[in-house]
Amino acid sequence: MAHPYHHALASARKWGGRPEDYIAIHNWFDSSKILLADLRHRALRHHAQGIFQCEHEFGVTLVNSDGRVVPVRLIAEQHVREDLGRIPTFADWVRAIRPERWMGNAINLDPDDTLAPHQADESAHLT
Repeated sequence: MAHPYHHALASARKWGGRPEDYIAIHNWFDSSKILLADLRHRALRHHAQGIFQCEHEFGVTLVNSDGRVVPVRLIAEQHVREDLGRIPTFADWVRAIRPERWMGNAINLDPDDTLAPHQADESAHLT
């Protein structure tokens, strides 16, 4: 789906109430578009762990404007399925990342390397 509001409309059709009852959840899923405005934004939250993170963020249930109690996890699952056709794991997303050399270039953070030359000389006398 192209917009969180369309997800909210689908939620209202499925569980009753108004789209406004659900829009905060769907906005949360798609807020990662601020980082990357293409389909890759979904790697941040559109997976099983993201669904549980959503439940942690919004609570286990919400009460819609019709008074119906709806599990937040079901709303989150609906969003991910509408966008991806299934619920992937975070590992599914990570396996699709092509490792680059810079991702593994560790550097030695020797404490003496972080000191100015005169501080390194002073610290040598303290040991």
